[in-house]
Amino acid sequence: MKPGYVYLLASRRNGTLYVGVTSELAQRVWQHKNDLVEGFTKRYGVHTLVWYEAHESMESAIKREKAIKEWKRAWKLALIEKENPTWRDLYGEIV
Repeated sequence: MKPGYVYLLASRRNGTLYVGVTSELAQRVWQHKNDLVEGFTKRYGVHTLVWYEAHESMESAIKREKAIKEWKRAWKLALIEKENPTWRDLYGEIV
């Protein structure tokens, strides 16, 4: 069974947020950072990894991603602040 990751990217502190899911976190974040992913993150400059969560399976990660996408913005901000109060870029921790 392949592991999965749910992640939050931000344009800046309290800026635009993006919720994603992947099986290859470092590779996917690198793609976002280098504007290789067409769409929302490229259009709005959302490149900073501010939160992520590992799951034992992609199925579990997808379920969690869908739930977080339904959350109010304030809940997403609280999730980030709890684990990463300075909004530092976590990319260096995963490569």
